[in-house]
Amino acid sequence: MRSAHAPAEGTTHILRASLKPKLYRDVEIEGTASLRALAEAIVISFDFDFDHAFGFYSTLTQRYQESPEKYELVADTGEADPGVASVERTAVSKAFPKIGKKMLFVFDYGDDWRFQVEFVKLGAKRPQTRYPRLLVASGDAPSQYGDEEDWD
Repeated sequence: MRSAHAPAEGTTHILRASLKPKLYRDVEIEGTASLRALAEAIVISFDFDFDHAFGFYSTLTQRYQESPEKYELVADTGEADPGVASVERTAVSKAFPKIGKKMLFVFDYGDDWRFQVEFVKLGAKRPQTRYPRLLVASGDAPSQYGDEEDWD
């Protein structure tokens, strides 16, 4: 059953980050964790280096910069436009308050990796378990920087 209420204490968020329908990772993370921690978990789950700027956007289309809801790394350096929230100070549970919520996660604005992230279900926090953790990996991750032959 889908809940429209805020997640309870002691729960986790299970989110699916997709590059294509059959190319995705399911990550479980504490709802109190920051969006920065979620971004790092997603990037690492695709075997990418976590070494570029990124943001989360409520608009899933090409015009994501016009999203009414934006969270960007530059907000934490004081360089963001007005209305852009922090990824360091925003909890996963605030950005993804209910099951079914989707956001676009853009990583490395130069190479423009776009992941659709969906809150798929609540999990129960388990003792002696480290979060975030990868639950499902479907499909082979692409190379972050393309084939080395393409670098010439």
